[in-house]
Amino acid sequence: MQLSCPMPKLDFDKITLGHGGGGTLSNKLLEKTVFELLGNDLLDKHHDGAIFDWEGKTAFTTDSFVISPLFFPGGNIGELAVNGTVNDLAMCGAKPKYLSLSFIIEEGLLVEEFWKIVVSIKEATEAAGVKIITGDTKVVEHGKGDKIFINTTGIGKILPNADININRVEEADVIIVSDVVASHGIAIMSVRKGLEFESDILSDTRPLHTAVESLITQFGKDIHLLKDPTRGGLASVLNEIARDSSRGIYLEEQKIPIDDQVKAACEILGLDPLYVANEGIFITVVKESISEEVVQHLRKQPHCTNASIIGQVVNDHPKQVVIKSGIGGKRIVNMLVGQQLPRIC
Repeated sequence: MQLSCPMPKLDFDKITLGHGGGGTLSNKLLEKTVFELLGNDLLDKHHDGAIFDWEGKTAFTTDSFVISPLFFPGGNIGELAVNGTVNDLAMCGAKPKYLSLSFIIEEGLLVEEFWKIVVSIKEATEAAGVKIITGDTKVVEHGKGDKIFINTTGIGKILPNADININRVEEADVIIVSDVVASHGIAIMSVRKGLEFESDILSDTRPLHTAVESLITQFGKDIHLLKDPTRGGLASVLNEIARDSSRGIYLEEQKIPIDDQVKAACEILGLDPLYVANEGIFITVVKESISEEVVQHLRKQPHCTNASIIGQVVNDHPKQVVIKSGIGGKRIVNMLVGQQLPRIC
């Protein structure tokens, strides 16, 4: 029997690059199509991965990587694919175990480039302690792809003390970011625009599960939520938290850590660092009473030396993010509209 599914009413008739940016357009597209048509109790949580019972609490996630250029300062599409999937599992409070790996390769890709990508995947899986256990390869005609696209799926076991859930976000919870923001997006843009800086700006692509595991082991259920601000950056993921928790978020701009070179590059390119993609940081929402301890604990973990408290969950302005600027003014920070940086992950 064929299902009758009337097409939803949308204010656009074609999909644009902006629909892949992780912001307002992405949310409009997915809410009215995928989530409305395929919604269920697991998918409706809108998290980085699904958490369900399967021989114990299990996390499951999938991601696709279409970055351009394939090789960039600090990494390449191969290790990015591994780290991105490992990190999505970590945001569920899981210890990553197994990954699938699928390639869509465009005819004409140099074998030397493919080899470098596969080597970087091997190194990244070894560093993260995960195994590639299945996969697939397809080749498309020249002009029908962009050198190579990678899809990865990951599975892991939820850590014993973890209880990561948007429903646990409550008033007075403190928002902490694990390290400096916007490095990944600016590393990509510096290559695209041919910019040179006094020191190299490197992508922050790296696995985060070790830092997350140490956090959950130490503080358990007082860690209420974890998110990695990839596409759409810090602003978009905080808007998602505000929307899904029906609470407000108050930020202090001066407390958000950012490298001086990255900040300067954002000014040159006319980009707001709050919306620039990241690949190696995470946001955690924690109980207020442990917030200072969490920061000090994180600063002892690899790649978390700049961990900082950047804001708080409030009951004022529900479903909105408000930021206090360096000069004391306040403004609403909306979700990214469109695509600030295309093909960034």
